[in-house]
Amino acid sequence: IAPRAAHVRIAPPLLLLEKDAVGSDTEAGGGDGDNRLLLGAAASLGLATAIHAPAFAQFASQWASISAAGVSGEDFWAPLRFWAFFAIGHPLIKPAVWIGEVLHTAPGPLVGLLPLGFVLGNLAVLALLATQPKVRLAAPVVSAALLVNFVGGGLEGSVSSSDYNLALDDGVKGCPAYEQVRQPSMDGFDITKYDGRWYEHAFHDWTQFSEVYDTTFDIELSGGGTRWLDDFGVKGPSPRSAPASWDKSPVANGAHYFLTATYDPKTPGVVQESGFGATFPNYIVDVQKGAGGEYTEALQFQCLQRGGVRIFEGINYLTRSPDISPAQLAAMHERARVAGIAPYGANPTDTHTVEFAPSRSFAVDNDWQSFWSALGVDKLLALLETSTHTAFERGE
Repeated sequence: IAPRAAHVRIAPPLLLLEKDAVGSDTEAGGGDGDNRLLLGAAASLGLATAIHAPAFAQFASQWASISAAGVSGEDFWAPLRFWAFFAIGHPLIKPAVWIGEVLHTAPGPLVGLLPLGFVLGNLAVLALLATQPKVRLAAPVVSAALLVNFVGGGLEGSVSSSDYNLALDDGVKGCPAYEQVRQPSMDGFDITKYDGRWYEHAFHDWTQFSEVYDTTFDIELSGGGTRWLDDFGVKGPSPRSAPASWDKSPVANGAHYFLTATYDPKTPGVVQESGFGATFPNYIVDVQKGAGGEYTEALQFQCLQRGGVRIFEGINYLTRSPDISPAQLAAMHERARVAGIAPYGANPTDTHTVEFAPSRSFAVDNDWQSFWSALGVDKLLALLETSTHTAFERGE
């Protein structure tokens, strides 16, 4: 017995988990000491890690070079947290949308708001986890393997080149200076004409999600145009990405998040924008004007770098109208190419085209929206929006 106990004390964590599972099975009156599920889960985690090891190694090397360049403290950690927040956020959002589709396509009569098939399926899963220790131990390991595989794919650019291209310095090294991408249309730029609502028709940006739709930017200026609030409005998931569940979502009628910025008139067209703990320049690269000189279209390009390594780039195709023709969008891609930002993702291949609902004048109203309203979700979202605008107007 003694040699076996000594062996357990030095066993790797996964073997300890396996021994715990074996012990639990034995106590429950079943099991023969063989946990193929946990071993299979561990193998899947090891395989995912091995497959994406080159991408993770390059990522670690790039952050080491950022540190070696003298970047430290919050200058180092804030961009890393910013990257990690969205690297983890995407693989959480996608299963949530999938679960919504499963929920609202499940068979059977409704039990309250839930189909009987969905209720029974969840009870079966919970019973399996409660009564089968091997399954319970293997499940988080499989989840970790899926996460490693997804993030690794993001670093390699194999998941999505528009909203989940996580690689640092992909394609082009570092960020350009504003003068390198600024277009002649920006001569005489007037920030006060940029105020108001913009509709986003395409983007290359891992801080956004391809599952949302009806995306708007409401720009509010104060302090004589030296302060800016970007009220970023979305609805989701979209009818195209979630045809069965889009109108049951708690944000089917919209949600907002906010980015603040400062603007120095001495550097027209460059906004220093802050959001999610990071600050980065937002270049207004190009504007198009209407008959009265008003701004009708714009190309924005955000770029965040440390130590000469580009960590994030975001590109937004904006117009004042929710409708855009294919020719109009193609013309915006051409202007992005002329500006030199196509290699950073401003091209038809590496951008996501945002879906807009045919009718935007109605509010989604059904039993699920009544449920979310009873929980106070709509009031919480409205309070967040109102309080943020009020604080901005007060200069807070």
